[in-house]
Amino acid sequence: MKIPSGTRSRAFARSRFISATAALLVAFSFAQHNPSFADKKVTSEPAADNSHRSARLREATFHSSSLNRDMRYRVILPAGYDSSKTRYPALFLLHGLYGDFMNWSTLTSLVDDVRDMNLIIAMPDAGNSWYVNSVSNPDDKFEDYIVKDFVEEIDTHYRTLPEGNARAIAGLSMGGYAAVKFSLKYPQLFSHVGGISAALDASADLDQRRVDFREGLQKVFGEPGNPARAQNDVFILLSHTDARKLPQYYLDCGADDMFVGVNRRFAARLQELGISYEFHVMPGDHTWKYWDRAIERFLSALSRTAFIGRPAGSRSLHSTVPAAP
Repeated sequence: MKIPSGTRSRAFARSRFISATAALLVAFSFAQHNPSFADKKVTSEPAADNSHRSARLREATFHSSSLNRDMRYRVILPAGYDSSKTRYPALFLLHGLYGDFMNWSTLTSLVDDVRDMNLIIAMPDAGNSWYVNSVSNPDDKFEDYIVKDFVEEIDTHYRTLPEGNARAIAGLSMGGYAAVKFSLKYPQLFSHVGGISAALDASADLDQRRVDFREGLQKVFGEPGNPARAQNDVFILLSHTDARKLPQYYLDCGADDMFVGVNRRFAARLQELGISYEFHVMPGDHTWKYWDRAIERFLSALSRTAFIGRPAGSRSLHSTVPAAP
């Protein structure tokens, strides 16, 4: 029996759609569960927008004077933001190596997790910069871009509480390292810090242990012995910082993660210095499946401190949790 050409075309189109959908699902599952692929960039569009998503998840571009280029970012705004005049605390959320500014809002349930929270979340793009003022390229001032330009951009264009006591910073892997480093270099800017699977040995010996990271690390930090190494080493910075001025720390790392050892050492050092922190080691590896749960735990920790929704000028509530064995 001869099949009409229109029917054949529709059947072919339907078959191609099903095949493409299946391929995307396989790729996403692989990215979540294969540790060797965990930090690789996953190109994916946001899930279909519900009304609360489309109103609250926004994308913008601004010109960074430190980089002398336009940079993209996303923000998640609280429910009812457009109909109120309220000012909100802000969380600056950093992506990992091979990632981008869309990752947190695309590959986790973050948008839904914060639906009822009075919190602005700002997610910048930083490429594979390690959020450092590069020693090899003077145009790549990615540290200045975050702590000067991006903080100012968010405080200027959104109703934040523009003070350090109402600002938090967090990130995963490369971004977790940067969040901790920024808190030590600029403790006046943030009151809470979250390091999730944080690569806290980035400027120390990570390039010697991981050949696949070596070229990128030496591009920004220089060869071993370069002064920039010590200037960006979180352990050295911690030893030369007034512990009384430091924010509340939150560390979260998988038991099978490559960075669990250095996170344990950093948590132990915080405890020695009497600095307020939480440290959680949970089953899991360096994957988006782990980070999806970890960001939810960090947000819960923020909620417990009265950081979210507190008036400007109020003090956060600190509690110390010993390092996990």
